[in-house]
Amino acid sequence: MWTQEMFGVEKPIIALLHLDALPGDPGYCGSMDTVLEHARQDLVALQNGGVDGILFANEFSLPYQPVADVAVISAMAYIIGALRPLIRVPYGVNVVKNPIATIDLAAATGARFARSCFSGAYMGEYGLYTSNSGEAVRHRKALEIPDMKLLFKVNPEADSYLVQRDIQVVAKSIMFGGFADGLCVSGASAGSEPDDSILNKVYEVAKPRNVPVFCNTGCRHENVRDKLKYCDAVCMGTAFKKDGVFNGRVDEERVRSFMEIVYDIRARL
Repeated sequence: MWTQEMFGVEKPIIALLHLDALPGDPGYCGSMDTVLEHARQDLVALQNGGVDGILFANEFSLPYQPVADVAVISAMAYIIGALRPLIRVPYGVNVVKNPIATIDLAAATGARFARSCFSGAYMGEYGLYTSNSGEAVRHRKALEIPDMKLLFKVNPEADSYLVQRDIQVVAKSIMFGGFADGLCVSGASAGSEPDDSILNKVYEVAKPRNVPVFCNTGCRHENVRDKLKYCDAVCMGTAFKKDGVFNGRVDEERVRSFMEIVYDIRARL
């Protein structure tokens, strides 16, 4: 499986590096130096704590936009470029709710994977949202980055499909043609864990195709042993924050103690 080749371990843990609000966002602090320093501190804490990969995301570009401002994308590229000398693990990108911008950012920064809603039509607090996997896959090819992995969200957090469909039908449809490099299974919101039965259903149909399944939200110290039974990798952010608070800074000791559990799980595989 490509995850083992890329990250060098079974069941890799990919840490979300939640960037502060960026220029143009309502919550922007007014100083890119501050935003960059916070990102640097979190990167150091995550890597020192032992995570296997980093996913840069504009998690605090609230409220999210169906078309991200150029200022936001440019700021993300600037931050990743400034931090590249410090990055020791494979990294990816996610411009929230903007799949094509995510691929553009990956091409510009040398990211090895990208996570987004590359397929489907949804409804949520930010209105109607549609994406086109044919466009996304062709855009990756046009940018000549065929080895950059696309992680498709099977059930994006906080949004619902316009027409409810069986989760295994959705997963099979996404994998049709072999262009999805990974499937991300989410809970109801950021930091909420997905139901084990849903995670297992996706895992069942993805395993025969050798497509890795990612527990996309809600993995924590208390549940990681259960979650890793039904997935090949984890994307997580909130559980690494000080006191487990979504908008806090990364706590290196929380990262380290979580990874100790993961090391024990791997030793028993």
